Amino acid sequence: MAAASEAILALKPVTFRYKEDLDPAGTAQFGLVAEEVARIDPDLVGRDEQGKPYTVRYEAVNAMLLNEFLKEHRKVEKMETRMAEERKKFESALVQQQKQIAGLTIGLKEQAAQLRKINSQPHLAQQPQLVSNTKQHGQTN
Repeated sequence: MAAASEAILALKPVTFRYKEDLDPAGTAQFGLVAEEVARIDPDLVGRDEQGKPYTVRYEAVNAMLLNEFLKEHRKVEKMETRMAEERKKFESALVQQQKQIAGLTIGLKEQAAQLRKINSQPHLAQQPQLVSNTKQHGQTN
């Protein structure tokens, strides 16, 4: 059936009512118009004595629907498998990044501690004094 069932994707379901002599209550029906179905796939209709489309072969439509459903179901299964694989890759990368961040955080804390230690030493903590070595106008050394 393979690609043949793709014809059902072009079918347009309709709401209709049978003529009063067939259904006096005028109950709304749901289905397909045989003439429209015949234009899409002539094998999906039954014909009258003159060869005009008369009825839709719903048993064939149902089989095609099932085939298309199964094709879509296989696609969904493949996508779910792929999503699970991608999720595992993502989670692995996340764990690796978290470890890298933790390592960098430890390194920064160590550097901050070293800076505090250096800045706490009295001879290094004082501001350096600058000596001006410029001559002012009119003065001699």
